[in-house]
Amino acid sequence: MSELDLDIERRISWPVPEPELSDDIHPALADAVRAAATAYRASRHRFGRDDLAVVVAQGADGTPTMRVDELVEGAIAEAATRHGVNLLSEEIGFLDNGSAVTLVVDPIDGSANAASGVPLSCVAGVVAVDGVATEAVTCWLDTGRVWWAKAGEPTPYRTTDRASVQGSELCLLRPKQGARDAWMRVASRADRVRVLGTTALECALVAEGSVDAFVDPGSDTHRIMDLAAAMVLVPAAGGVVLDAFGRPLVLDPDLSRRWSGVAAATPALAEELLALIAG
Repeated sequence: MSELDLDIERRISWPVPEPELSDDIHPALADAVRAAATAYRASRHRFGRDDLAVVVAQGADGTPTMRVDELVEGAIAEAATRHGVNLLSEEIGFLDNGSAVTLVVDPIDGSANAASGVPLSCVAGVVAVDGVATEAVTCWLDTGRVWWAKAGEPTPYRTTDRASVQGSELCLLRPKQGARDAWMRVASRADRVRVLGTTALECALVAEGSVDAFVDPGSDTHRIMDLAAAMVLVPAAGGVVLDAFGRPLVLDPDLSRRWSGVAAATPALAEELLALIAG
């Protein structure tokens, strides 16, 4: 088999559909989501799995930037500039277009999944006006499915209303050094645990009642764009989003800041999860 044939064989062949976006979504956010899906689709046609996963730079958040991240984020940045709004994103950092409106976007949440062909990745973002989030979208890239909510307005989503970890179904961040004991304390109390590798998508599943909670049990992995969409979607559905150690979640352009995000169906469930994390 030639190198060209091998490269073609390593490409991800199934389609990336158009996002199912409401006409009521802020036009800049809608355009950014469409641009992300288009760029992701094009990247899978052009590159194989190994090339999508190649580290091409260090992001503004201090973590490695894969080629697939760079391609998708570039398309989102162009969309933000077309609409004359600012962008806060994990690779570029803060792109100042002189607007009171900022898109806070995670271009691909679940980059390793996206590059490998695991169909669990999403683009997630919020519209922030003078630093206050007004609406949020999470789009599951491999299906086109979209979760959308406006801050303070009714939503069709509803959490499970579960109040106890015992018997719960949880999504957890993978166990990491320094947080493994807490990971086991949380996991051992749940009825079922999933590790999907895409925070924003897992938080959307909390909002719609598919799982009871998503938990980073103390590894301080999350940047604000990992949690921004959930901070609108989950409360609108009756749940809560907070940091495992009680630090306020703010739309801050300082990408050195980290949190351990917890999205739970109810405040009571969140309280119990935080107690387990604390030990």
